Amino acid sequence: MIRMRTGVVKAITGNYNGVTEAVVEVEGLQEPAVNYDFLTGPIKPGNCVILNTTATRLALGSGGYHFVMYVLGNESLDPPPPGHIIKLRYTPWQVKCLSAEEETSPIRRRLEEFEGLDAMPVVVAELHSMLPAACAGVRAASARELKIAYLMTDGGALPIAYSKLVKVLKDSGFLWVTITVGNAFGGDYEAINIYSGLAIAKTVGADVAIVAMGPGIAGTGTKYGFSGIEQGQAVNAVNSLGGTPVFIPRISFADPRPRHRGLSHHSLTNLREVAVTPAIVCLPDLPRERWLVLRSQLDDEVIKKRHVIVTEDGVPGVNLLKEEGVPATTMGRGLDDDPEFFLAAAAAGSFAARVVTGCRFRLLGGERP
Repeated sequence: MIRMRTGVVKAITGNYNGVTEAVVEVEGLQEPAVNYDFLTGPIKPGNCVILNTTATRLALGSGGYHFVMYVLGNESLDPPPPGHIIKLRYTPWQVKCLSAEEETSPIRRRLEEFEGLDAMPVVVAELHSMLPAACAGVRAASARELKIAYLMTDGGALPIAYSKLVKVLKDSGFLWVTITVGNAFGGDYEAINIYSGLAIAKTVGADVAIVAMGPGIAGTGTKYGFSGIEQGQAVNAVNSLGGTPVFIPRISFADPRPRHRGLSHHSLTNLREVAVTPAIVCLPDLPRERWLVLRSQLDDEVIKKRHVIVTEDGVPGVNLLKEEGVPATTMGRGLDDDPEFFLAAAAAGSFAARVVTGCRFRLLGGERP
């Protein structure tokens, strides 16, 4: 059940991507709220609104915001005409969009000619916070600007507009195009599933694709109970379409939770049990004592037999993020607080750029072309 409360908009505090941030008075308190203008219409001070307060009261990772469900006075809104595919289907907030697969899509004819990814590198991430370092790794490793497509899955936030990070990356030229997959929506292109999303990325001319959920992973601390399990599924999808999956391992020596120290149990589950086809697992160059921890965690017969483990320098990508002033945090920790996390993502991006340019790379036991 949704925890709903009535509130009054007191002030507008920000606006980006059709998202309005506001202060609302609710239950005698003034608290932050988010309104999606493209769903519920615009808001202004004095508007009476109905709020979804569920996540805030549960202290979940919604950024501390309530979400506007309804704005009194915005009863007669009509969506733009193109498209007939519905996302958030059979909910009160089902939204119409024009998917790239539809007959009226401007790329439908080209999409029908898609025959495979032709070894295109696809960086597969578990968390949204891996996105900036992965993009920077691609850019830092290539002499030319490679076109990066971001496929946002529906494992986290569903409206891509909620991500301020995506706006920063697009505005700064790190991201070339966005594709929202499944019930995620609002990208430059809409895709019904990840297979179509990958086909779209290739069809529109991307050199590299990055697959990651939006902000906000769901997790329970159990082996399979986390939405990031889609990372392993994405590896299988990339392989089935003839791409080159580059797996970002979730690495941290700053996370206080033992299950996420060194190589996260999420990564191990994905590599052992979910990704049943091969992936390139890209590890960053690290000090010897930390490298040995990862080496020990990866000493698993299934992982070693199925996947290819390589090493790559993630420092240039992380340095580029710092130079460009692109914000990068994970669980409140920044580039210098949790360096291995970001180095791993940047290393994967760098490796993907090497695949495009045909450079050599380092296996644990040496090199191969």
